[in-house]
Amino acid sequence: MLEITCQKDILKTSDDSGDEENETEENKEVELPPIEVPPGDHRLQFTYSIWFSRRAPGKQTTTQSYDQNLKLLARFASVEQFWGFYSRLVRPADLNSHSDIHVFKDGIKPMWEDTENKNGGKWIVRLRKGLASRCWENLILAMMGEQFMVGDEICGAVISVRFQEDIISVWNRTAQDTITTGRIRDTLKRVLNLPPNTLMEYKTHNDSLKHTHSAVNKLIRKPGGGPMDWHDPLH
Repeated sequence: MLEITCQKDILKTSDDSGDEENETEENKEVELPPIEVPPGDHRLQFTYSIWFSRRAPGKQTTTQSYDQNLKLLARFASVEQFWGFYSRLVRPADLNSHSDIHVFKDGIKPMWEDTENKNGGKWIVRLRKGLASRCWENLILAMMGEQFMVGDEICGAVISVRFQEDIISVWNRTAQDTITTGRIRDTLKRVLNLPPNTLMEYKTHNDSLKHTHSAVNKLIRKPGGGPMDWHDPLH
């Protein structure tokens, strides 16, 4: 089982350096062993992974460097294992700007291109400062407690700390299943206790990729005229 990174390590996590060559060996895909659940623990329906990422504000990130900037902190399969890890994590309100915490089902990377994500999308909720820690805890407890009632449709959730606001997103597998996405929206409103006039946006990962590449192609070109690749988990 992986040991969770301590709070100071998370706060000191370096920004995306863009030095892909030096990180290739460290970020090789490896098949992780199953999580052992001690006798007496309350097993969750799914095993989960906690990821952390951070980038410098305004820094453009390629898909490759975004992948390499993701740090796997912990994996857990029981309520007790989760609380053991979660109690040692820095809360969103105390993280530096442009930091992201991702809680995803084991085997699913928090990337649009992941096989389990590529046909899906996400609900996005923008929060004013001061609400992120409470909302994030309520969300992940609801996700692990299967309160969304959509089978295995939920892939994971992300809290993104930004300068003027914080952003919560819930990712699901099938963007075209409007009944499921509607149920996720309604449950999310209830879990976060959102006011009726709260703006929520659903964005498919395919649309996110198209929008991002289109915007960047107009602004940035590789030497020789080719477009640069770009990846940002929110836009």
